[in-house]
Amino acid sequence: MERVLTDEEIKYEIARKRVKKIKGFYTHLVVYLIVNVFVVCLNIYNLKPGESYFKIENFFTAIFWGIGILIHGLSVFGLEVVFGSKWEERKIREIMEKDKQNSSQNWE
Repeated sequence: MERVLTDEEIKYEIARKRVKKIKGFYTHLVVYLIVNVFVVCLNIYNLKPGESYFKIENFFTAIFWGIGILIHGLSVFGLEVVFGSKWEERKIREIMEKDKQNSSQNWE
């Protein structure tokens, strides 16, 4: 028989997952910054005499990866209104109810 989680345990698990998502975003951001600083230094080092750094191809990595960072940030912080903790709690309860109904139907 499965152990039923208390409300406190459910809230703890939701908070733990949220912290994991936030940590994942900050890790992603730090890697983005380190790699892009390296790319900028590499591009500056490879400039020919008199060549300008400000060409679009020097910014492709920062732009497209930056879009990915923005989407990741929105998924972690920006969509809290739509997919916030209350939504998560409702969804967890809904899934648990469906599982309970399915398991009781299997015994009949």
